[in-house]
Amino acid sequence: MPETPWRPNYRKWDWVGPDDGVSLALSYSTVGKGAGAPLHTHEDDELIVILDGVLRVRLGDEVREVGPEHTLVVPARLAHGFTSVGSRDARILGFFPVPDAFERTTYLEGGPAVPHTR
Repeated sequence: MPETPWRPNYRKWDWVGPDDGVSLALSYSTVGKGAGAPLHTHEDDELIVILDGVLRVRLGDEVREVGPEHTLVVPARLAHGFTSVGSRDARILGFFPVPDAFERTTYLEGGPAVPHTR
Protein backbone atom coordinates (compact mmCIF):
# COMPACT_ATOMS: atom_id res chain seq x y z
CA MET A 1 0.00 0.00 0.00
CA PRO A 2 1.42 3.41 -0.88
CA GLU A 3 2.60 5.76 1.83
CA THR A 4 0.54 8.91 2.38
CA PRO A 5 2.87 11.95 2.47
CA TRP A 6 2.46 13.43 5.93
CA ARG A 7 4.81 15.23 8.36
CA PRO A 8 8.62 15.12 8.60
CA ASN A 9 9.74 12.04 10.58
CA TYR A 10 6.09 10.84 10.64
CA ARG A 11 5.19 8.14 8.11
CA LYS A 12 1.54 7.26 7.42
CA TRP A 13 -0.33 4.64 5.44
CA ASP A 14 -4.10 4.92 4.97
CA TRP A 15 -5.47 1.38 5.19
CA VAL A 16 -9.11 2.43 4.65
CA GLY A 17 -10.40 5.86 3.74
CA PRO A 18 -12.34 8.15 1.43
CA ASP A 19 -11.45 6.24 -1.74
CA ASP A 20 -12.75 2.91 -0.40
CA GLY A 21 -16.47 3.68 -0.42
CA VAL A 22 -16.90 3.31 3.35
CA SER A 23 -17.83 5.78 6.05
CA LEU A 24 -14.72 5.34 8.22
CA ALA A 25 -10.94 5.74 8.13
CA LEU A 26 -8.08 3.64 9.51
CA SER A 27 -4.39 4.46 9.21
CA TYR A 28 -1.09 3.01 10.40
CA SER A 29 1.79 5.35 11.24
CA THR A 30 5.36 5.34 12.49
CA VAL A 31 6.20 8.47 14.44
CA GLY A 32 9.89 9.28 14.96
CA LYS A 33 11.25 10.78 18.17
CA GLY A 34 10.21 14.43 18.43
CA ALA A 35 7.56 14.15 15.72
CA GLY A 36 3.82 14.08 16.28
CA ALA A 37 0.65 16.08 15.86
CA PRO A 38 0.18 19.67 17.08
CA LEU A 39 -2.72 20.61 19.33
CA HIS A 40 -5.97 20.34 17.35
CA THR A 41 -9.61 19.27 17.45
CA HIS A 42 -11.80 17.16 15.16
CA GLU A 43 -15.54 17.36 14.72
CA ASP A 44 -15.56 13.56 15.09
CA ASP A 45 -14.40 11.01 17.66
CA GLU A 46 -10.95 9.45 17.24
CA LEU A 47 -9.23 6.32 18.52
CA ILE A 48 -5.43 6.09 18.65
CA VAL A 49 -3.98 2.65 19.42
CA ILE A 50 -0.33 2.69 20.50
CA LEU A 51 1.33 -0.49 19.25
CA ASP A 52 4.93 0.37 20.17
CA GLY A 53 6.95 3.29 21.52
CA VAL A 54 5.90 6.07 23.87
CA LEU A 55 3.82 9.17 23.16
CA ARG A 56 3.55 12.28 25.30
CA VAL A 57 -0.13 13.03 24.84
CA ARG A 58 -2.20 16.07 25.64
CA LEU A 59 -5.94 15.49 26.00
CA GLY A 60 -7.63 18.71 27.04
CA ASP A 61 -5.62 20.03 29.99
CA GLU A 62 -4.12 16.64 30.89
CA VAL A 63 -0.63 15.56 29.74
CA ARG A 64 0.75 12.06 30.22
CA GLU A 65 3.09 9.55 28.63
CA VAL A 66 1.40 6.53 27.12
CA GLY A 67 3.07 3.34 25.93
CA PRO A 68 2.27 0.19 23.99
CA GLU A 69 -1.03 -1.62 24.20
CA HIS A 70 -2.98 1.50 25.18
CA THR A 71 -5.86 3.05 23.31
CA LEU A 72 -6.60 6.76 23.49
CA VAL A 73 -10.27 7.63 23.16
CA VAL A 74 -10.54 11.21 21.94
CA PRO A 75 -14.07 12.64 21.99
CA ALA A 76 -15.12 15.04 19.24
CA ARG A 77 -13.98 18.64 19.78
CA LEU A 78 -11.52 17.76 22.60
CA ALA A 79 -8.19 19.55 22.08
CA HIS A 80 -5.43 16.97 21.73
CA GLY A 81 -1.95 16.43 20.33
CA PHE A 82 1.04 14.16 20.84
CA THR A 83 4.80 13.80 20.43
CA SER A 84 6.85 10.61 20.19
CA VAL A 85 9.27 10.61 23.15
CA GLY A 86 10.46 7.01 23.39
CA SER A 87 13.83 5.56 22.49
CA ARG A 88 12.35 4.10 19.28
CA ASP A 89 9.71 5.16 16.77
CA ALA A 90 6.12 4.94 17.98
CA ARG A 91 3.83 2.77 15.90
CA ILE A 92 0.15 3.71 16.04
CA LEU A 93 -3.23 3.02 14.48
CA GLY A 94 -5.63 5.91 14.02
CA PHE A 95 -9.35 5.33 13.56
CA PHE A 96 -12.14 7.78 12.68
CA PRO A 97 -15.84 6.98 12.15
CA VAL A 98 -15.82 9.21 9.06
CA PRO A 99 -13.89 8.89 5.79
CA ASP A 100 -11.83 12.10 6.11
CA ALA A 101 -11.75 13.70 9.56
CA PHE A 102 -8.97 16.06 8.48
CA GLU A 103 -11.50 18.01 6.40
CA ARG A 104 -13.18 18.77 9.75
CA THR A 105 -10.07 19.55 11.84
CA THR A 106 -9.18 22.82 13.55
CA TYR A 107 -5.52 23.43 14.46
CA LEU A 108 -4.95 25.28 17.73
CA GLU A 109 -1.14 25.16 17.40
CA GLY A 110 0.87 24.56 14.26
CA GLY A 111 -1.06 23.60 11.18
CA PRO A 112 -2.14 20.77 8.95
CA ALA A 113 0.32 18.24 7.67
CA VAL A 114 2.22 19.47 4.64
CA PRO A 115 2.69 16.54 2.27
CA HIS A 116 6.17 15.30 3.01
CA THR A 117 7.87 12.12 1.95
CA ARG A 118 10.90 10.53 3.51
